[in-house]
Amino acid sequence: MRELELKYGCNPNQKPSRIYMENRELPIKVLCGKPGYINFLDALNGWQLVSELKRATGLPAATSFKHVSPAGAAAGLPLSVTERKIYWVDDMDVEFTPLANAYIRARGADRMSSFGDFIALSDVCDKETALVIKREVSDGVIAPGYTEEALAVLSSKKNGNYNVIEIDASYVPDPIERKEVFGITFEQGRNELVIDEHFFENIVTEKKELSDEAKRDLSIAMITLKYTQSNSVCYVKDGQAIGIGAGQQSRIHCTRLAGNKADNWWLRQAPQVLSLPFKKDIRRADRDNAIDLYIGEDYLDVLSDGAWEAVFTEKPKIFTAEEKKDWLAKNTGVALGSDAFFPFGDNIERAHRSGVTCVAQPGGSIRDDHVIETCNKYGITMAFTGIRLFHH
Repeated sequence: MRELELKYGCNPNQKPSRIYMENRELPIKVLCGKPGYINFLDALNGWQLVSELKRATGLPAATSFKHVSPAGAAAGLPLSVTERKIYWVDDMDVEFTPLANAYIRARGADRMSSFGDFIALSDVCDKETALVIKREVSDGVIAPGYTEEALAVLSSKKNGNYNVIEIDASYVPDPIERKEVFGITFEQGRNELVIDEHFFENIVTEKKELSDEAKRDLSIAMITLKYTQSNSVCYVKDGQAIGIGAGQQSRIHCTRLAGNKADNWWLRQAPQVLSLPFKKDIRRADRDNAIDLYIGEDYLDVLSDGAWEAVFTEKPKIFTAEEKKDWLAKNTGVALGSDAFFPFGDNIERAHRSGVTCVAQPGGSIRDDHVIETCNKYGITMAFTGIRLFHH
């Protein structure tokens, strides 16, 4: 098959729509559903991301894509008891596989943004992973294969209309890529950059130590950024992205956006949040919304009289600004990646408040000295990669 007709393009008024290859077969098969234009943009970008994550970490990997940028990405490390709870899988009587763990982490990092995601998996989808996917609001999944049990589970989702795509893992694209904008064709060499532990050898700060875990997390950050709409910044901890800022015109706004998401991920683990008295019939998405309000500045939207009764069995105490500050101060060991140089030290100041202890960025700003000085101020290790990772 060299051509696949789509329902429509980015929007319903953009017809006709298709994907096709001129000189070879499409490397994908649609096993269920009818994926659309944006679905395939998410699927193919996501597949590249997880393939590279697996090569870099040696672990199964997953990503949760929305609007052509990842909302989360992770390697298949075991889940802690707390992580099982904040990702809403503690009620599942399942022995999760590494691939299932990877998706649970990728989806759980920013559940608000991941709502209605498109999933990419580095390995053949197993039943355990499919059972997790079945519970979530999602548009579809791409993987190099599916077990019979997994395909049966996924094919029953959305009344049989869930998008399930199989990709040929051996497919290698041409070295030149093209796209058309306003009737004009753009052409460039593919970004074939390999990101591994050697990517971080040029350490420019006083502190030189980078543990194997730090190198792994920096690799995850930079690979994630390689497939995130620029400007982009990514915070990573314990093998998973915990805050991704995408498509911002200002680097500091990007750092703040991703940092706020990382903070929210950490705040979800605070005792005040873990003990929230939710009603038993409240759906996971509604719990996510309530938690997002509770830990944010608009907490009265869920705690005011007449509002809390719809969500909780009793009115929770306010999670005060001082309590949140104290809890956030306990987060540490976070890695930070940036797809282009930090122009000022204010980005490091903001990153430090979210527990960042190591940074990777291209370098090359006329204020590199100020950025390095700010890292030295906080004992942060920073590597200059010398490589920009813009993606559009």
